[in-house]
Amino acid sequence: MKTTSMNAQIKEDADKLAEFVLMTQRSCILNLSDQLNNDNLSFPQFFLLTYLASEESLTMSDIAKKMGHSTAAATGLVDRLQKLGFVKRTHATEDRRKILVKISKAGTKLVSQMRQSISKNLSQMMLETDSEEAQVLNNAKSTLRA
Repeated sequence: MKTTSMNAQIKEDADKLAEFVLMTQRSCILNLSDQLNNDNLSFPQFFLLTYLASEESLTMSDIAKKMGHSTAAATGLVDRLQKLGFVKRTHATEDRRKILVKISKAGTKLVSQMRQSISKNLSQMMLETDSEEAQVLNNAKSTLRA
């Protein structure tokens, strides 16, 4: 009996969490979209910048794999980001034929600003949750940490 009621509670919590995720996703994407439009960036370009922000550098083939694109498409993304001043290309020291892509200071600043904006938005939404929704979020955080 306990297993059935626990499963029902987990399903109910998952449904509430899914609704929260959908609401936050909608809100975050709308805000992110506005900010990206200001900087003339597409979502794939921004996602590439977030990858680069967490790595020292990536090769074109690494970028293509992470983005699920061809190397030619990845090169196009990098070209546009370089023109905007958000990335730099360098040659690998061990093989000058290999091109490494690194995020620039401007790119790092942009990603940081976007993260802060998303965090602020999520914080506001979390403050507006009722106690039952807050408990669902806390349970989800505990589960994700385990």
